[in-house]
Amino acid sequence: MTNLQNITHCPGTLAPDYDTYSKNCLNQVFNSKKVHHVLDFDRLETEFSDQSVLTENHTRISISGVQEKYSLILDKNRLRFVNENEHGTHILKPIPFFGKNPEQMPANEHLTMQIAAQVYGIETAENAMIFFKNGSPAYIVKRFDFNDNGTKTAVEDFASLAGRTPQTHGANFKYLGSYLDLFELMKTYLPAYRIEAPKLLKLLVFNYLFSNGDAHFKNFSIIETNFGDFKLSPAYDLLNTRMHVDDSDFALENGLLPPSLSGGSIQEQFKKLAQLVGIAEAQTNTIINSFLSNTPAVIKLIESSFLKEQFKRNYLQAYQGKLKKLMK
Repeated sequence: MTNLQNITHCPGTLAPDYDTYSKNCLNQVFNSKKVHHVLDFDRLETEFSDQSVLTENHTRISISGVQEKYSLILDKNRLRFVNENEHGTHILKPIPFFGKNPEQMPANEHLTMQIAAQVYGIETAENAMIFFKNGSPAYIVKRFDFNDNGTKTAVEDFASLAGRTPQTHGANFKYLGSYLDLFELMKTYLPAYRIEAPKLLKLLVFNYLFSNGDAHFKNFSIIETNFGDFKLSPAYDLLNTRMHVDDSDFALENGLLPPSLSGGSIQEQFKKLAQLVGIAEAQTNTIINSFLSNTPAVIKLIESSFLKEQFKRNYLQAYQGKLKKLMK
């Protein structure tokens, strides 16, 4: 549980000297509304005596993954569960019921998303920590597929783009192939491929460096632009999965490249992938070098995060271990 009387950093941006959300966080995550960092209810089970309401709410959103997710709507300055025929504005992820150290998962995802955005300039879904009245932490993310006026923006994940379903490709459909396949799909569906491809490469390097071993086909999406074409969506579901499950460096079965093309150091593999998908060598070097030179900023956010001290050390050690491999 978090001591709600002892918050010293913004639960959104992790900026110091805040005991609630900063103005920047309120602008980014809550449309400038003065939302409090403590929810009106204590636990999900006590908000509704009828558990079917929670079940109905849970099934209303179509987001992949086994972690419990609940759809909330920002109603004036208050977050509440959606009613029938309403579209949620935010997704709430409480502590899950699976994995190692589940109580650290909200802070883990929040920290990883903040590092991606603040340190490396990766476009991410706007997010923050939020707390139940008993101090139990949760992760909250603003939906990017609904506009502020309530209209829906078209979003397709890469499994859908590839025509992959459990019926067509089996239960493991999200994890087949290599990351080279994602770029091939982008060439088909993104007119601005040359602009978007380096963004995907950057996200893949980030996932490796921060031990996100569950970056499968459904955890990448494209989103419609104001011009009617598509681009990569903001990144989502970024976290150090190694803290919770025993997984590999890459979610996809073949890793970065098909077996016939793999080999060499991890940096050499990223460079080979970049070359194959048409990213200029100078641009690739700039991307990789950005990950080799920002350790102080990463450490600052880890120290400011809502992870418990032991897990801050674990998170930092995992990052430093991957960084050492990426340097070779």
